[in-house]
Amino acid sequence: MLVVVTVLAALAAPHARTLRGVVAGGLPDLPAIRLPGLPPAGGDGARAARAVAFALRQRGKPYQWGAEGPYAFDCSGLTWAAWRAAGVTIPRTAADQLAGLPRASGRLQPGDLLIYPSRGPSRRHVAMVVGRGRMVEALGRGVPVRSTSLRSGWLGAVRPGGGR
Repeated sequence: MLVVVTVLAALAAPHARTLRGVVAGGLPDLPAIRLPGLPPAGGDGARAARAVAFALRQRGKPYQWGAEGPYAFDCSGLTWAAWRAAGVTIPRTAADQLAGLPRASGRLQPGDLLIYPSRGPSRRHVAMVVGRGRMVEALGRGVPVRSTSLRSGWLGAVRPGGGR
């Protein structure tokens, strides 16, 4: 019996907000319409989708060390601003994002952050997963914010907003 209850609870957990609304007599939140692909990261998929959309809208803006937008970004400034626009507070630097956010488990999902080793002053670089095999990043001087294929060699993957 305990196994059945545990399985049912695990299946219902992603829909808890909607179920609470139905039980309370209110209208449930309708799910957001998304393009096909991987589900967004974190416990709140809508926030991850907003963070990804924000980051993708920054493509073409220049890289500037220490910049947090809106006209230029460094790598962690981009991920920090994207998650901030989605209503989630995360650490400002790539090293602190790696140290202070929950590790991503399972498959990478849109909104996950990949932290890479770097030769720059901070010794860390961060990029945001935006879909199957793709990420957005502010790589460095002379390279505008761009979407590119995922690279191997990352030190860790973290999932702002907690989750799976």
